[in-house]
Amino acid sequence: MTTSIPIEQVQGMLRELVRQLSPGDEILIMENDRAVAKLVYEGTRETARPKPGLGKGSIKYMSPDFDEPLDEMKEYMQ
Repeated sequence: MTTSIPIEQVQGMLRELVRQLSPGDEILIMENDRAVAKLVYEGTRETARPKPGLGKGSIKYMSPDFDEPLDEMKEYMQ
C-alpha cells in the first residue's frame, strides 16, 4: 500500500510511521506536491531474531552420551 504524506507532517512522526509499516508498504514524502523521498519496508517481520530464552524447557529428553565423540570421529580425536 502506498501512502503520501507532506514533509511537514513526517518530521514529528517518523518513528511512528516506520513502526506502522508492513512488508511491502511504501510512504511517499511530498514537498510542494512533488515526491521527494520514498520510505519502503522491504523486510519481513517473521525474520526477526527471537529473544534469548524462548526455547527454555522445550528439550524434553537428551541422551546421556550426547556430548561423547562419535565412533566415526575417534581416529581424528587421537
